[in-house]
Parts: sequence; structure tokens; C-alpha cells
Amino acid sequence: MKKVLSLVLALALCFSLVACGGTGDNGTDEKFLVGAIYINGQNDTAGYTYAHHTGITKAMEQLGMDKSQLKIVDNVAEDDAAVTQAIDTLASQGCKLIIGISFGYINAMNDAAAKPQYKDIIFSHATGYLANDTNFNNYFGRIYQARYLAGIAAGMKSLALGNNNIGYVAAYGTEYAETCSGINGFALGVQSVNPNAKVYVSKINNWADEAKERQIAENLIDNYGCGVIAQHCDSAQPQIAAQEKNVFGCGYNSDMTAQASKAHLTAPIWNWDVYYKLAIETAMKTPKEFMTKVGVYYGGLKEGFVDVSPLTDNCVEGTKEVVAAVKDMMVKGEWDVFTNVKLSIDAEGKITKTEGAMLDNKGNEIISADGNTYYVYKDGAISAVEGGKDAQDGVIKGSMNYYVAGVEEING
Repeated sequence: MKKVLSLVLALALCFSLVACGGTGDNGTDEKFLVGAIYINGQNDTAGYTYAHHTGITKAMEQLGMDKSQLKIVDNVAEDDAAVTQAIDTLASQGCKLIIGISFGYINAMNDAAAKPQYKDIIFSHATGYLANDTNFNNYFGRIYQARYLAGIAAGMKSLALGNNNIGYVAAYGTEYAETCSGINGFALGVQSVNPNAKVYVSKINNWADEAKERQIAENLIDNYGCGVIAQHCDSAQPQIAAQEKNVFGCGYNSDMTAQASKAHLTAPIWNWDVYYKLAIETAMKTPKEFMTKVGVYYGGLKEGFVDVSPLTDNCVEGTKEVVAAVKDMMVKGEWDVFTNVKLSIDAEGKITKTEGAMLDNKGNEIISADGNTYYVYKDGAISAVEGGKDAQDGVIKGSMNYYVAGVEEING
């Protein structure tokens, strides 16, 4: 009789666990909820929000999670009150990991992470510089590496067109290292194959504004004669404008070939699922160890976190091979973008390394010829960083505030 009673109790316990959700066959917590705050719509078909949403959902699929475990508040402006309201909404729904994808969410997320009632929620913020030791991190990547590769494709196309003018629709310029390092990485990639090229940068002074993105792209084409249009902005409008005006372009965030098939060369892209899988799995299984196992995340080509989209037939013959060779050098750690070693790529695709000082567009030395001294701008003056060698991660992510030689910022 005791054995029968024990069996009945065991079965009852099993059924109660199933009824409550419990742990799935894949080892995931079926009750764990992920919250996401998007700057644009979750149904976007290209661009920044689309890339993040795709990365989150792909990571959840890889972890065997159900789509119902993702809660979203989208079209949230970079306004502290709006972001706080979104956080409160997701927290009230039971989300234990809240992701904010836009730079301007940083202060509201930092404040929320410090609130006692949210101490058991992990806050993860894309880009930025703030973090704490317990439940708030930031994550970004070496997108400048992918920008360099896209720059190679753009530079080879400019040579084929006989047009040295290349346009760049930028959210911001030297105000943020994120935009500035991307512009510089792209320009250096262009110059590796076309040293006579000039990159004209025009800002929309916002992370996303489709009307301005198109307007500025058209201005770069019509008034500056740009034959290739690159971008750091959310939508595919610069690529669409390029196609309509019979020039070419490099998109951003996602593969924009579908939006401008006759113009698009390639795009620096994010494989956000690489980070999101790590973040979600850690937050779900070992939340107390999140800041130790994940912490401030900064991945690149090596981790598969950034890349370029498949090069299209709009590219010059031989572009794929050159891009693949340079990518391999970066993945293996044999070379990186912001150093005193410059790559020169000839018409046959031969890659040559030469040492020399890196200059900004005012003629100032930024990296010394021997690579042992790095210079920074501070309070309007330029000075050497003690013990500096090449451009360190902290500079690329945080304090880079100049354009390299060959870049000119213009009014939109």
C-alpha cells in the first residue's frame, strides 16, 4: 500500500510540474520571458530594428524557446520617460531579461537597473558605455572591421566607374565614436584600393529619419557627384535613392539587396543572434553569473558577430576574393584596421602591407609610423596617450572623435 501511495504522489508531482511549465526537454525554462524595447517597428523588413528582432528570435529558436516567451514594446523614442514606461510594462509582464537596442535608452535602463524592485531583472543595452556589477551590461562589436571590408567593395567600384567621389549618409559624425570609427573604417577600406577616393559625410543628426536619409543621399549624388553611397542609418532609403539615380551603394545592419537589387554591393551586417543566444541562455540558467559570463560584450569578425552580406553581381570582378582575403587576416589576428600598418591592394588583388603614420583629415598624426604612440583629441588639443599603441578598444568605442585623411563632412 505504501508503494502504491508513493507512486501516486510521484505522479502527482510530475503532473504539477508540467502544469506549471517547469523545464522543457531542451533544458530551457518555459516560463522565462525576454523583453525587448525597439526604436522602430517589430515588423520592419530591413535595417536596425529588423536586424535586432531577427537576432533575438533566431537565438530563441536555437535555444528551443517559444515565440510567446518574447514580449516587445516597439516604436519607443529615445526619451527617458518613454523608455521607463516600456521597462515598467515589460517588468509587469514578468520579463527577467530586458533588452534595449538604441543608444538613447541608456540612462533610463541604467536607472531602472538600480531600482530595488528590479534587482532580479537583467538589463542589456546595445552600444553605450554604462554598466554595473550585478544586472546591467552593454554590448557592441567591431563593426568597423566589416565597414572596412565594405569599403574595399566600394573602392573597387569607384575605380571601375572612374569616379573618386563616395557619399556616406551618417546618423552622426565625430560626436560619437560609434559613428566616427565606422566612417573611418569604411574610408580606410576604400583607400586601400583607391587612394585618390574622397568620402563625403553628411549627417541626419538622428539615428533614423527615412525622409532625411533619402534627401541626403540624393544631395550627395546630385551635388557632389558620388557614384557610391554608404550609410550609417536605419532604413534602406539611401540604397533606394542610389538605385533610382543609377549609382551604387553599401547598406547597413541587414542585407539591403532586396530593396535595391540594381545598386547594392554589400552591407556591413550584425549577426545579433551570436550575442543574444549567449545573453538569453546565461540570464535564464545562471542569472547571478551574468556579469561574469557575459559582462561588457565586444565581438567582431572572429566571433562571427559582424560580417558583410553576400557580395552581389554589382561588384567588380575579383572583389569577393579580395574581401575574403582581408577578412581572413582580421579573423586570424594578423592585421586590424586602426594600426600603423596600411594595406594596399592593386588591380590584380595583390595585398601589400606598409608601415607609416596614420593621419587625420587635418594632417595631424594619429598613430605614429612605428605604431608605438597613439594620439587623441581632448579639450580642443591633440596629445599623446602615455603607453599608447595603435588604437585601443576604448578609443574605438569611446573617444575617437576625428576623421581620417580623405574624409570630409559637408552640410546636408
